[in-house]
Amino acid sequence: MALLNLGTLGSIPVVKNNSDLTTSDPTDVFQFQISSGKNINLSLTDISAGDNADIRLFRDANNNGVLDSFDRNVGLVSNRGSNQDEAINFKTSSGTFFAEVSRFAPGSSGDVSYNLALSATEPSGTLPISASSSNLLPKEFVLGHLSGNITRTGNVNNQNTTDVYSFSLGFREGVDIRLDGLSSDADIRVIRDSNNNRIVDAGEVIASSNNAGITSELISNITVRGDYFLQVTEFTGNTNYNVTFNQFSVPT
Repeated sequence: MALLNLGTLGSIPVVKNNSDLTTSDPTDVFQFQISSGKNINLSLTDISAGDNADIRLFRDANNNGVLDSFDRNVGLVSNRGSNQDEAINFKTSSGTFFAEVSRFAPGSSGDVSYNLALSATEPSGTLPISASSSNLLPKEFVLGHLSGNITRTGNVNNQNTTDVYSFSLGFREGVDIRLDGLSSDADIRVIRDSNNNRIVDAGEVIASSNNAGITSELISNITVRGDYFLQVTEFTGNTNYNVTFNQFSVPT
């Protein structure tokens, strides 16, 4: 098991690209600290074709600096099938944590390569009231090219503060996006990852909606051809949601 100490994690993402897991060394562990209440964001992407890797997050519960069986009693896991992107977004207090990337052997053969990004973003309000949007862009829910209207349901909470949808628009196509069915406050924003680094950089958030309370959120008239990400983020509390992509044709 490879262990790498990243020190204190902050809002600037730490990126570990082209990492490898093998049959003889099937697990990588990344240790880090956060100095105050933050939103921990983990994004596992570009898993090699035909392979599968999962990610887990543990707190150093007994403060001994080692990922042991005591720490493993409580943790978060993202273990989607095949080589789909994995993500963990967790609102928590200060402490030492371990992010563990492991090879899922039954679905893999030989080496498994992956990219990992980690960040700890500041809450958008007073902790523990509010979470923060992740600044990482895993393709958790892939909608592809929007050729018609699509509605998806989901849930955001303190253990899953952000859901990320990827979609694309063609020439003379547009979309309106609506978030409703809320029981607690949640917000949306649309990102265009112009440099394809899977990180939300300055100037890449092209639209957002952050109404107070359980009022529906709406982003209208996205009409430029290209690839996009939509983030649905908890502001306060656990809530189910509906998100609707209303696709339309742009007149000449």
